[in-house]
Amino acid sequence: MHIVMSNKFKAKEPDGVYFVTISVIQWADVLTRREYLEIICDSLAYCQKEKQFTLYAWCIMTNHLHLICSSPSLAYKIRDFKKYTSKELYRAIRNNPQESRKSWLLWLINSAGELSSKHEEYKFWQPGYHPILLDNNQMIEQKLEYLHQNPVKAGFVEEPEHWYYSSARDYAGQKGRLEVVWLV
Repeated sequence: MHIVMSNKFKAKEPDGVYFVTISVIQWADVLTRREYLEIICDSLAYCQKEKQFTLYAWCIMTNHLHLICSSPSLAYKIRDFKKYTSKELYRAIRNNPQESRKSWLLWLINSAGELSSKHEEYKFWQPGYHPILLDNNQMIEQKLEYLHQNPVKAGFVEEPEHWYYSSARDYAGQKGRLEVVWLV
């Protein structure tokens, strides 16, 4: 029997700009504490500085993050980012005395690891990163708008630039948390 692997969600253009979604296992609302969000931001900043990772736009929500980015070997950069942040977020949850959901979160993350095909100790992120090649201005504008409107549609803020963990501030002419390369 011959199995054909899907090419639908693969970053095939090494110079392409991609819209990427990285989701927490079970879409659990884990990314609710500043400490956890800062782990993600610090890791993205490291990738920008040290890993040839260009960030055009980004938004961290409570259970996922969206990026518009480019990088040679994007799949490997995302894999390394997820591996590192998974370890750091797991440690942060485990060591956080204020985490009221600690037992449940650790159980969820540990269970996902046990159920994974690799039978890992823990698993924080869902498999994949769903890259979508943004190969025209209409797609770029649509994904940029979608990404920045996420916190507004979720009811967290009235205006996109009010969400600190997003590049909407940069696109509104303010200084954002991470450096971005403008798309438009």
